[in-house]
Parts: sequence; C-alpha cells; structure tokens
Amino acid sequence: MSLTASRADDVPGGRGTPPPRTAAQRRRALGLDRGTWFLLLPALIPVLVLSVGPLLYGVALAFTDAQSGRTTPTRFIGLANLSDLRFDSLFWDSFTIGLTWAVCVTVLQFALALGLALLLDQNLRLRWLARTLALVPWAMPEVVVGIMWRLVYHSDAGILNDTLTRTGLLHENVDWLADLSYALPAVIVVGVWAGMPQTTVVLLAGLQNVPRELREAAHLDGAGIWRRFTTVTWPALRPVVVSITALNFIWNINSFGLVYVLTQGGPGGQTRLPMLFAYEEAFTYGQFGYAAAMGLVMVAVIAVLLTLFLRKKLTEDAV
Repeated sequence: MSLTASRADDVPGGRGTPPPRTAAQRRRALGLDRGTWFLLLPALIPVLVLSVGPLLYGVALAFTDAQSGRTTPTRFIGLANLSDLRFDSLFWDSFTIGLTWAVCVTVLQFALALGLALLLDQNLRLRWLARTLALVPWAMPEVVVGIMWRLVYHSDAGILNDTLTRTGLLHENVDWLADLSYALPAVIVVGVWAGMPQTTVVLLAGLQNVPRELREAAHLDGAGIWRRFTTVTWPALRPVVVSITALNFIWNINSFGLVYVLTQGGPGGQTRLPMLFAYEEAFTYGQFGYAAAMGLVMVAVIAVLLTLFLRKKLTEDAV
C-alpha cells in the first residue's frame, strides 16, 4: 500500500471524505455568488424601494406624533399612539367589520370557485370559451367594478331593483348601498364576484395536477362522485387550498379601492373597513402617526391569525 493511500485512510471519514470547502465555495453552493446577486438586483431593488422601505417608514411613523400642517418638528412619543388605540371603539368596530368582510368574502370565494373549477375541469364543449369568460371580472380594474356595481345597485335605475320588482320579490325599490341592513352584504357580493376568478384559476391549475389514473381507478372500484372527490381530489388539492385561502384573506382584509368606490365606508360606518378608517385618519384629519399605528396593529393581528391558521392546516396535513 502506498504512503498516499495510508494517509488518506487515516483521515476521519475514510478515503472518500472530501476536503473542507472554502468560504467562496460555500457561497457558490448556496447560490450567493456575485453573479447571482447581480441578476437578482432588478427584482430586489423595486421590492426594497416600494415595499420594504415604506413598511419600515410606516412602522417608525407609528411611534411619532406626525401630523399634517404642523410647524413644529415631529417628536418620538413611544407607545402613546398604540395606547390610544386600545380605547378607540371606532377603530375596533371597523376591525370587526373588516374581519367579517374578509372571512365572508374568502369563504364564499372559495366555495363558488371550487364548484366552478370542478365544472371547468370536465370535458365540456366550448370549455375554452367558458374558461376565458370566467377571467373577465379578474381583468377589470377595481374602480371599474365598483362603478359598474353602483349602477346595478342604483335605487331608481338599477337592474337589480328592476328585476326584483318585475318578478314580484320587491314591492318598492331598495337603496342597497345606503341601507344599514343591506350595505355590507351588498358589498360582500361584489367582493366575491370580483375575486372569484383568480381563486378559480388557481384551483383549476391544482385540479390539472391530480393524476387521472387515480380518479379512474377509484371509479373502477365503484366509488361515487363524492367518494372520489374526498379520497382522491381533495387530498391532492389541499396544499393549493391552504395557499390560496391564506392569500385571499390577506388581500380581502386589506381591501380599499373597491369598497371606497362603492360606499366610501357608509352608511353610518357599516362598511368602513380598517384600511378606510386609517385612510380617513391620515388624509382627512391629518393624523399620520395615529394612522400608521393602526396599520401596525392590523399587520400584527393578521400575522397572528395567519400563523394560527397555517399551523392548524400544516398539523392536519402532517397527521
């Protein structure tokens, strides 16, 4: 045996043990070399400037007494804004409305989108046309959707009142967006209609990845439609469901443009979502620091709710 071989065998781990890697080699193995960072810069710079930067500035602003039109310098006041928020019943009322809106819209979006995705997954005639038409609400800007539905809900010339009156379901016109009882449900309907297409597309993509062989095998074994869905389709679709549900909840609770165009938070604050309330505090009353504190509380509460939701879902998947 050669001297070289003997020394290799004496090394801990045996002859096949690779030599220790340098720091540069470890960075390259992790994809952290200079070339990678250079390619990532076009994507990282907009994120840092337009997302991370404003977020950090808003967090810092929450601990100050920043106001519009004041001549004295902005002062650091610590937790004073957060302390005031504890007793602001209007803010917590808007937060309750926001949670109601987000949960209802998210659940209804998912239920209707799942049914539509299952239908579009079938081998139907003109399926390509149906899939295209299903994306129309998603392609429309929120302002356009809001104006269109304001016309639908119009108390005198709206198509909804006209249809319900002609069919005898209504005896007099209803001002859907100005009635205290109907305003929030009417806005929820619009939110579901506007956001359902994107959920449908994601669920349809998930259904395309469910192996056809498993469905056919379950069908040959005599499993019915519901049995095939619960034992084959749903388990394969669960990761997609968790992801799109969490994203929809974030998007819905942060809604602003659609509700602002429809009701501007009225009537009587019945549709004043937290984002609308913070917007009014900042740009109507000029309380920038207080509005930033509202945003900070919203981020913290949403993060806690999403953490609990995702942990529960991941625990169920692990079992």
